[in-house]
Amino acid sequence: MYLFIAVILSLATALIATPISIRVAHKLHIVDQPNERKVHHSSIPRMGGVAIYLAFVIGTLSLGVYTRQIAALLVAGTIVMIFGFVDDARGISPKIKLLGQVFASLVLIQGGFCIRFITNPIDGGLISLGVFAIPVTVIWLTGLSNAVNLIDGLDGLSAGVSAIAALTMTIVCFTQGDILTATLAAILAASAFGFLRYNFHPAKTFMGDCGSLFLGFVLGALAVMGLSKGATVISIFIPMIIMGIPIFDTFFAIVRRMFLHRPIFQADNGHLHHSLLSLGLSHKQTVLIIYAISVILGFCAVLMALLTSSQAVMVLIIITIVTFVGADRLGVLRGNRRQVISASDKRKHNSV
Repeated sequence: MYLFIAVILSLATALIATPISIRVAHKLHIVDQPNERKVHHSSIPRMGGVAIYLAFVIGTLSLGVYTRQIAALLVAGTIVMIFGFVDDARGISPKIKLLGQVFASLVLIQGGFCIRFITNPIDGGLISLGVFAIPVTVIWLTGLSNAVNLIDGLDGLSAGVSAIAALTMTIVCFTQGDILTATLAAILAASAFGFLRYNFHPAKTFMGDCGSLFLGFVLGALAVMGLSKGATVISIFIPMIIMGIPIFDTFFAIVRRMFLHRPIFQADNGHLHHSLLSLGLSHKQTVLIIYAISVILGFCAVLMALLTSSQAVMVLIIITIVTFVGADRLGVLRGNRRQVISASDKRKHNSV
């Protein structure tokens, strides 16, 4: 009963706090301005991530479970949210923002979150990471934080995909008997869904970096929390499939930019949502299609958790092949010269 109340409380908090964040954002002039790469054509407030954060914190505290891990999760999540908020409000360099995420990751590791082994896909055994445990954990947390931030390009996209991923994690953890992680994932999903009421197309607000980085960081932390219970709880491959959209989209962006001899950190218009929009799909249709892909990946993740190791590996191989073929067909994997013309290139071209 308490678990249900915590989830409802998170949802209610997000529904109440998001409109307040919209008014505050307007007063503080924390708005997202349109440019060549963005699909919106007017200034949109971008403080919605604060509402997501508050909803998650209030829901988590209402559980009445005060462990070292939960304390570390809330403190580390707060650090990530603050760095994202400062970037939304005043702007900070990517290096400073990354340092904030690394610091938050180390706080989380001190609280007991650490990937100390990975599952061997051949025999289902464990491979100890040894001295690489902390670096791998930091890379996982910071990587997923920025991956979720990277897909935040359409109304409702990042929030919806994160909510679906959190719901999937809830189901997987419940099937494995990890009630606490499942509940925290459900609270995160409720927080994202409450915000989505105001973020779905046409969006009244954006979550900003404070929201996308926080969502990605907590999703990554909850995956590690499940991993720390033992090999039978959740495999390293299952959270990768659960967060398939942001992870694959980020990976393909790196491959695409290398293939086209572009700096890997240079923004382009070759992401999945850009490719779907270029096919003539509407804003809403594009988001709904990506939601559907996320649901399919979530179903596969749940299925993998219930299958034997060898069967799960077969599912993983099929998912990987289908994903790569689909990405190549859409131009997400290798892209094309037209997709990667940067805003500065456009201005130079127009001035000639």
